[in-house]
This record gives sequence, C-alpha cells and structure tokens, in this order.
Amino acid sequence: MLETVKVLDALEVGSEVVVASAHRTPERTHEYATTAHARGIGVLIAGAGGAAALPGVLASLSPLPVIGVPVASTPLGGLDALLSIVQMPKGVPVATVAIGTWGAANAGMLAAQILALGDTALAARLVAYRKRLADEVDERARRVAAQMKSDRPPKSGT
Repeated sequence: MLETVKVLDALEVGSEVVVASAHRTPERTHEYATTAHARGIGVLIAGAGGAAALPGVLASLSPLPVIGVPVASTPLGGLDALLSIVQMPKGVPVATVAIGTWGAANAGMLAAQILALGDTALAARLVAYRKRLADEVDERARRVAAQMKSDRPPKSGT
C-alpha cells in the first residue's frame, strides 16, 4: 500500500493510514468506516489479502466510494483476494484494481480522480502527473533506442 501513499503524496492529496482487519479487529473497522465521512474523508482505499473482506465491509458501512486493492498474501498470489473483492453483492460496490503494487498505485490514481471531480486544482495536478509519466516513458524509449543503436554491429555492404 506504500505505492498508494506515494501517488497521493505526489498529487498533494492528504491521506491517513490505518491498519485494521474485518475479521480480527471488527470494532476498529466499524468505527473507522462509520466516522470517515464525517471526518472529511472522500474515498476509502483498502488493501486486503486472502478472504479480503475489508473492502466489502467498509463499503457496507460507509457512504463513501471504496477502492479495494488485492494483496498477494497467500500461496494463490492474490487471486483469491481479487475474486473476493471484485465479487460484491448488488448495492455494495467496491472498485477493484490490480493485484499488488500496480494496483496500489492505481488505487491512489483512482481516488485522486474521484476527488478531482470537485477540485479543479487537483484535476490540473493529475494532468501534470500523467504528463510526467508519459515523459518518463519517452525518456526510456530514447535510452533503449540509443542502446540498440550502439550495440548493433555496423551493416556490411552486399
């Protein structure tokens, strides 16, 4: 979930990190979910592995949008968590992203996009952030092209 925080920090979106378990700390989970909206939180992001109940429990208790991040914490590599998070009953939606660090980063992006619906400054920061990501790809492409050119033997005449 560190990747989530990194993205939110890069976008200047405030966040808080709470460790809770739907199964082992249900009171903490309930308290957090039922008070988040009143405390000014706009989106909940929950990483969960195995049975991965946390995102669904948060969604059932809070009016806020919930993003679930499947965590690879079992021998199934997160597939069990992915299926648990994505298969929610009607009326209790959880937006689900990819397993692992890519999903965690995308959860931060998705949360920022949701929040940007009412925040033009954040929307502008998102546009700039995506531009930086594209610029990084372009720079890698230039380096690969240069490396390929320098590693190839000269063409011989035919």
